[in-house]
Amino acid sequence: MHHFEAVRSLIGSLHTLQRNDPYVISFDLTLPHGRHQGIYLAELEDEGGRRYLRISTPIGPLTGADPKRCLRFNWEQRVGFLAVADLGGSPYLHLCENRPYELVNGQELMRLISELGALGDQLEQLIVESGDSF
Repeated sequence: MHHFEAVRSLIGSLHTLQRNDPYVISFDLTLPHGRHQGIYLAELEDEGGRRYLRISTPIGPLTGADPKRCLRFNWEQRVGFLAVADLGGSPYLHLCENRPYELVNGQELMRLISELGALGDQLEQLIVESGDSF
């Protein structure tokens, strides 16, 4: 995967795209027990022009989130970190991973999507079931 169009082509061949913009796509990942998790893929570029692929999934509203808990989660994770992004105009916690294109192939991309989707779903369920913010 050397560019976003290769990512779009692979993901579009496997999933129905919910969003299909020039540098952002999204789809629903099917999980066990009839659950689904929204997955977003976007292209980022750093100050030096190096391009990255961001994979993210929303897990819950930012309102009431404990920043210490979020930072502790980020410190303990080997893959993925919590970040804030707008979803429908509201701040929302997302589980994200950024990878340089040269480190992503089709197999690695599918592994990351699967891992982040499952973990994002677990976090979302914890927030909903406990009635607690993250």
